[in-house]
Amino acid sequence: MDTLIKDISNCIVCKEHLALGPRPIVAAHPQSKIVIIGQAPGTVVHKTGVPWDDKSGKNLRNWMGIDKVDFYDAKKIAIIPMGFCYPGKGKSGDLPPRKECAPLWHNTLFDHLQDVELTLLIGKYAQDYYLKSSAKRTLTETVKNYQEYLPKYFVLPHPSPRNNIWQAKNEWFPRLVIPELQKEIQRILR
Repeated sequence: MDTLIKDISNCIVCKEHLALGPRPIVAAHPQSKIVIIGQAPGTVVHKTGVPWDDKSGKNLRNWMGIDKVDFYDAKKIAIIPMGFCYPGKGKSGDLPPRKECAPLWHNTLFDHLQDVELTLLIGKYAQDYYLKSSAKRTLTETVKNYQEYLPKYFVLPHPSPRNNIWQAKNEWFPRLVIPELQKEIQRILR
């Protein structure tokens, strides 16, 4: 696993498409019990090199009901984004994750993860990639039907503060989904 993480960290496959240059972000251990698959690092994470080291990460940890110690313990939680590097700025936020990363690295990473009990699919890119035709027409529909994807996957919207409008429109999410997520996380980590 150490060699694989080092290979990913040195990846430059899509270098010419990255405004800030390559800085792959990944964390995993053969004993990881939970895998978080999000979109791609933002500018803060690109600078620090620490996955989910921003407001989105704080929101995600709150949703999961865990602290930074558990979140950043790779023996407990692997962090594998759809795109390992910051993809650049788009018209209304960051660009989508680069399409090269997941096909190039995800299967090999999962081959090294022996104890995974749950994978969090955060956002539409991760859900579309992993759920394929079983994903619903919209992210909202997919998240509303999260129980269909258990016990393998737990589907979530992106925890970005930009999604506060989505959360306000979908009041069922913090009331119904978050408590179930926290139960699953506690069951696995305790």
